Formats: sequence, structure tokens, C-alpha cells
Amino acid sequence: MKSTILALSAIAIAVSAHAHAMGTHVDTTRYHPMRPVSSCLRSDRINEWHVVNARTIIARTGPYRYLVKLQNACQRFTYPSTLSLHFHSNRANQAVQPGAICGEAGETVSSSSQPACAIQSVSRIGKTEFDRLREHAVRSGSGADQPTRPIH
Repeated sequence: MKSTILALSAIAIAVSAHAHAMGTHVDTTRYHPMRPVSSCLRSDRINEWHVVNARTIIARTGPYRYLVKLQNACQRFTYPSTLSLHFHSNRANQAVQPGAICGEAGETVSSSSQPACAIQSVSRIGKTEFDRLREHAVRSGSGADQPTRPIH
């Protein structure tokens, strides 16, 4: 019994070390969601969005600009077939502020060519930073691409 537990522990440590060495380890315990929820990105108010790279998206809702970091690289967001992005809030925020994306566990973004990708963080950025990142965007879209109500 003790040898089985030791063997399983050793396997778990080895798998974790291998994943970390391969760069696939993601620390999902470090969420720092935006507060108050009313300051979060509202998916139903997006005027424009830009995929900067496979892990970075920027979005604008009126005068507010947001930087959205993904937990993992989502390569299909960079494909030409990505016509729209769909942001999905977690269940708690759907009850408080439908469509609010705050950088919490359970929030995702998807497209017709990319299954849901977990959001790691969301933060507000200034116009200068937004414009700088937009210059490097590989894919862009407008609010017309977004659903008129949050997708659950």
C-alpha cells in the first residue's frame, strides 16, 4: 500500500515537472478579477476587438479599453476564418451583471474556428497602449460581430 502511494506520488511529481519544462503549466490559482463588477468588460457593449496574438486580445466598449490575456495559446484565433469572437462570463457574473468579463475562473472566449479558451486576466488599458497593441493585431472585428445579448 505504501509503495503504491509512493509510486503514484512520484508519477504525479514527474508529470508536473515535465509539463512545467514543456511550458504547458498554467497557474490557475492566481486570478485577480476586476472590481467592482460594473468596471469589467461587458461583452454586449464591445465596439471593436483585436487579436494581437494567440494569447492576447484587446477590446473597446465606448471610451473603455481592455486587455484580455488567455491562459493558453489559442492559435485558431489568428486564422483568417475567425470572423467574430464570443466572450462568455462565468455563472456568478451572469447573475450579477450579465456579460461581465472580469478575469475570473470560468470565463472564456471562443470563435467559429476556435473552441472556448480560458481567460486568465482582464484589465483596463489606456488609449495609447490600446492603439499600440492594435497596430500589431492579426485579426480584428467590430461590435456588429458580437451577439446582442450575452451567450451563456
